[in-house]
Amino acid sequence: MVDVADKLAYFQAITGLEDPDLCTEILQAHGWDLELAISSFTSSNQTSASTTTPDSGTRDSLNRTESASGSGLVAAPSPGLAWKLVTLPISVISGSLGLISRAVGLGLWAAGGVLSYSLGMIGVGSGRGGESSARLVSVSATASEAIDFVATFEREYGTRRPNFVGEGFMDALQRSRNAFKLLFVYLHSPDHPDSPVFCERTLCSEVVVAFLNENFVAWGGSIRASEGFKMSNSLKASRFPFCAMVMPATNQRIALLQQVEGPRSPEEILTILQRVLEESAPVLVAARLDAEERRNNMRLREEQDAAYRAALEADQARERQRREEQERLEREAAEAERKRKEEEEARERAEREAAEKEAARARMRQEKALSLGGEPEKGPNVSQVLVRFPTGERKERRFHSTATIQSLYDYVDSLGCLEVEDYSLVSNFPRVAYGPEKRSLTLKEAGLHPQASLFVELN
Repeated sequence: MVDVADKLAYFQAITGLEDPDLCTEILQAHGWDLELAISSFTSSNQTSASTTTPDSGTRDSLNRTESASGSGLVAAPSPGLAWKLVTLPISVISGSLGLISRAVGLGLWAAGGVLSYSLGMIGVGSGRGGESSARLVSVSATASEAIDFVATFEREYGTRRPNFVGEGFMDALQRSRNAFKLLFVYLHSPDHPDSPVFCERTLCSEVVVAFLNENFVAWGGSIRASEGFKMSNSLKASRFPFCAMVMPATNQRIALLQQVEGPRSPEEILTILQRVLEESAPVLVAARLDAEERRNNMRLREEQDAAYRAALEADQARERQRREEQERLEREAAEAERKRKEEEEARERAEREAAEKEAARARMRQEKALSLGGEPEKGPNVSQVLVRFPTGERKERRFHSTATIQSLYDYVDSLGCLEVEDYSLVSNFPRVAYGPEKRSLTLKEAGLHPQASLFVELN
């Protein structure tokens, strides 16, 4: 996939715009879709571009060398400063109105190609089984043209052919860059009398096919189609069959290494391909090494960044753990302090309540002891009462026979021998419980005169 920097570089190379900020804004406006941005830009500049002519550098870079033994080949010197650089200006790459008006026949072919493509997009037109339904898959216009070219070429010349990629020229160029290979470009003129023979005997020969597929990325296009016509203008193809060997340059341009015009034998094509490949080998090797170095540096940076992030995360985790541990200890200390205060307050409250209760009981005992009066002397109207407590303790006192059962309860309460207030006085033989309903009876009425033995039964 073409990254942002490469898309920006190619967009500048194709459109000729030098302002990177402006190019970035245009690409961002089109969602970084290179094909869509180029199409939109070139369509909006068609009128002005039709009057634009290539600069002197471009004319010089594409100027053919007539002295190359009359073969129509452009002399391909050793790689480096003498390579031809194609800037692909707007007036050329966009297939401007000026060029179309000067190419009468080619204009009709381009219109026919566009019509054929449009019919193919809606499923109308000749195609092998499944092609019309496969066209429903969303692909770019240039990729669709490339797929159509490959299908047509294979139908006419067989399956032994160069592995033409089914994508647009810019994507094919990027593919060659990623693979560190040269890009072999074939522009097909369907109506040229030399095209069938060249394709059958040369381009599809076993040795040429094997060499191309092994060492090149191949891209082909028909000059009847939009992009093929644009590339014929860009590369100034004047004779057909037309082949070219190109590669991405480092200065945002496309390096034209060699072009071949007119029919050639398999031996001639193979010789040219081998020579171009040998001359370009140092550049490709340097590019590969440079890419590997960048990848190694990037991997090293990523590993360093990963190690730094891991160390940072470990430090943050330790700091977070230390902070959480500190917060936990603080919470536990605060909770312990809260519980201590609550327990202390509860103890103080219990002590205070116990003291108050004890004081109340003491006052009650004192009041009840006062209400009983003094113990009477023995006499016929005096009852002797024995009270036994659950603890085994025994208390004995004399009461007037006219004293009530309540006086016995008051006596027991005044002693302070019980911790509870809910109890009953009971006699054993016979068993009689002197509950609240009998407390108003006198000792004589209750049968407790002249003497009685009672025990305390806790309720």
